[in-house]
Amino acid sequence: QVHLVESGGGLVQPGGSLRLSCAVSGVNFRLYAVNWSRQAPGKQRELVATIDSGHIKNYEDSVKGRFTISRDNVRNRVYLQMNNLKPEDTAVYYCHLRAWGRDFWGRGTQVTVSS
Repeated sequence: QVHLVESGGGLVQPGGSLRLSCAVSGVNFRLYAVNWSRQAPGKQRELVATIDSGHIKNYEDSVKGRFTISRDNVRNRVYLQMNNLKPEDTAVYYCHLRAWGRDFWGRGTQVTVSS
């Protein structure tokens, strides 16, 4: 069974920071790209950041320079460091990966940016 469990969300003021964590089990973690996506109320889910097995990273334009994705292949975790948060970053954040032709998703963690 593949499991992804997100943590680290919460309420933060504009300009603040949060670090999300995603614990992955059930796959040979180091072989797979892992992604962070988010879904704001009333909006479609959007891909935010990706890190592949070679640690190559890609970001959605609105988070470039503010968010950093990283991975720990010993702890089987992926992180999303989010700095200079804005109200428009408010969303449920999900980590997910594709293995054996299927997509596996965590349940998400809520991030709310508000004063």
